[in-house]
Amino acid sequence: QVQLVESGGGSVQAGGSLRLSCAASRYTYCMGWVRQAPGKEREGVAYYTGGGTTRYADSVKGRFTISRDNGKNTLYLQMANLKPEDTAMYYCAADYRSTVCWRLGVDYRYRGQGTQVTVSS
Repeated sequence: QVQLVESGGGSVQAGGSLRLSCAASRYTYCMGWVRQAPGKEREGVAYYTGGGTTRYADSVKGRFTISRDNGKNTLYLQMANLKPEDTAMYYCAADYRSTVCWRLGVDYRYRGQGTQVTVSS
């Protein structure tokens, strides 16, 4: 079992920045961020593998940066130039299986409780 605890959400105006953190109870190969806005499906945002590979959803590419500190089992998401459409609950996700990393966090075995990000125009 892996426990994931997110922090760093909040309310910002469009164009602003936030940094999310996710503390994991143990190492997993795939770690990622997913988000879900009210009335919308869950969306994969980005992932970071144990091998150092990262990938982003097209909607956040160039604005969000995912990073990882394996020594601390912590995942980060630096979000810049935020837009109102980025408003959502953001969840940290993790999985041991390298074959699922490509799912950008969606359907990973473990998920945190989430942290709310609200961007006003």
